[in-house]
Amino acid sequence: MKKIFLLLSILLFCTNVLADKMTKDGFLSNKNGYAKDQKIKDPENKILLIYNHGQNSHDGPSNDCVWKGGMKNMASLVGKKIKEKEVLVYIFCTGKLKGDDYKRLWNKKKFKEPYKGKPKLEKRLDANLKLIDNFVNEGFKKNQIFITGRSCGGWMTMMLLARHQNTLAGGISFVPECYGKLSKTYKVKKVGVEEALKKFRKKDGPGPADMRQMQINEIIKSKNLPVLVFTHPKDPFGGLLSDWVEKAAGVERIVVSEDNKINGKSCKVWGESIKNYHDIDRATCFKEFNPKILDFIASKIN
Repeated sequence: MKKIFLLLSILLFCTNVLADKMTKDGFLSNKNGYAKDQKIKDPENKILLIYNHGQNSHDGPSNDCVWKGGMKNMASLVGKKIKEKEVLVYIFCTGKLKGDDYKRLWNKKKFKEPYKGKPKLEKRLDANLKLIDNFVNEGFKKNQIFITGRSCGGWMTMMLLARHQNTLAGGISFVPECYGKLSKTYKVKKVGVEEALKKFRKKDGPGPADMRQMQINEIIKSKNLPVLVFTHPKDPFGGLLSDWVEKAAGVERIVVSEDNKINGKSCKVWGESIKNYHDIDRATCFKEFNPKILDFIASKIN
């Protein structure tokens, strides 16, 4: 009897977890699910935020997209009015894309530069450009389209804006980083940024390290990058490695906090106190930044 009960419990848990996963493209509702009506009327009077998820596989294919539990804050922006225009959020799932040379990139024993073909981040960037073109053809105004994303999606957001500033209005990047738990793994707080990055290069090989630095160099050379960036110093991925974003002209960076509170409110993710600060943008307390996000959007549209 106990075995049957345990099996039923596991099945119920798995069912609830799978039900919480969102794996297809589509407009988000303010109820934190897919909008019932995916056909947008009057698109020229809408402000569109294209949301890009993070990725568990650095360069290979995966089923990554979003979880409802992590989209509550983005859903709270849906329907807001800025200059009499309504905010929409579109979830863009690109996890299944894979880099052409992904089998070599993260294997330091085999990888020899240059990278052959296009990496996954570049393909995700191209997919976003195509999506933006599609939305413009549907009647959305490019100066009212914003690209947003977290983790690798936030990193790619800055890459796209550095190259294609005239393609859209701006971007919002949450906890950007796409090369592993660099801040924690290489003990940046203890050894410093320079020494930590040397250890990263030694352990994972020059391929990932060179690719990361090349992307950073391209981003900071941008003359005017209209991006709002959120970082947290305790983020195990890029928490103490994010100061470089301030070298890019036009970037506005917000260091979220030093702990698990924002404006005195405790941060919780999926009902529990936050432990992994790479999830700070998905914590309930992050809604405290909605006014800032809305003001940023307002400053970039006509």
